Amino acid sequence: MNPTTSRRAVVRVPSGPRSIETVHVPVPEPGPDQIRVNVAAAAINPVDLGVAGGVFHQLGFVHQPDFTGLGWDFAGTVDAAGPGVELQVGTRVAGFVDGFDRDHGSHAEHLLAPAANVAVVPDGVDLVEAATVPVNAVAAAQLLDLLGEASGAASRLLVTGAAGALGAYVAVLAQDRGWRVTGVARAADEPFVRGLGADFATDLGQGWDAVADAGALQEHALRAVRDGGRFVGVQPAARLAEERGIAVDVVFARPDGARLAGLLARVATGELPARVHAVIPLDEAAAAYEAMAKGGVRGRIVLVP
Repeated sequence: MNPTTSRRAVVRVPSGPRSIETVHVPVPEPGPDQIRVNVAAAAINPVDLGVAGGVFHQLGFVHQPDFTGLGWDFAGTVDAAGPGVELQVGTRVAGFVDGFDRDHGSHAEHLLAPAANVAVVPDGVDLVEAATVPVNAVAAAQLLDLLGEASGAASRLLVTGAAGALGAYVAVLAQDRGWRVTGVARAADEPFVRGLGADFATDLGQGWDAVADAGALQEHALRAVRDGGRFVGVQPAARLAEERGIAVDVVFARPDGARLAGLLARVATGELPARVHAVIPLDEAAAAYEAMAKGGVRGRIVLVP
């Protein structure tokens, strides 16, 4: 029997993990070029903590009258398709829901997505693993579009937060662009960072040709760039001003199903990591967010309906 309602994790008055609640809504019907996904797994990202804490409400990015939906990353199966969609019911897909001003998110039993925004999950990658990939891998690729190619074999790129989900993808993908990569992380993370093919450091240092600030260190990371170098941040609401001739940019991830397909293929071959820290039921979302907020998580906490 097909359900008529679907569970969704939301916040009404956002004030942190304890303000998260589960609501029941009608199962949505896909329109033209849309699919409905039966969500199998949905990762929690730092941005989700910001939404639950009201950060983006305070910045004026959210104007929902009833509640705000939580979650970006998802993986699941297509269970309905609108007109113009070639994906078949039952196809395993992954993707992410972007933006802040919405009453729905991936921390739910079902969601609607444009078919062009999702990618088919390759054989050999399970859906829990796949749910940890989309927003961070696509953001890493789009960050490197902004950073550009290395100007030579000696061009040095520092990646902050290199042991995190976004930083790890940047560290790997930057090598494709010719960068000599050094990752900054805690000493305990050295084996992981070096396993990505990067050099390792525990402090920022100075004089880098470019910095990819996946760790959101902001001004501290900008000071590590040489005069005339390049800097790409990850906080669109707090874009840094240019100084010392440094080209400053900031990435905001946008869904791209075709690009995600290529990134998932590299997960399947082991070139890109897909790290799961813990799997927690959707109904325990508040506790899962609290665990994420404590920090020190390597890999993603994944919610399953």
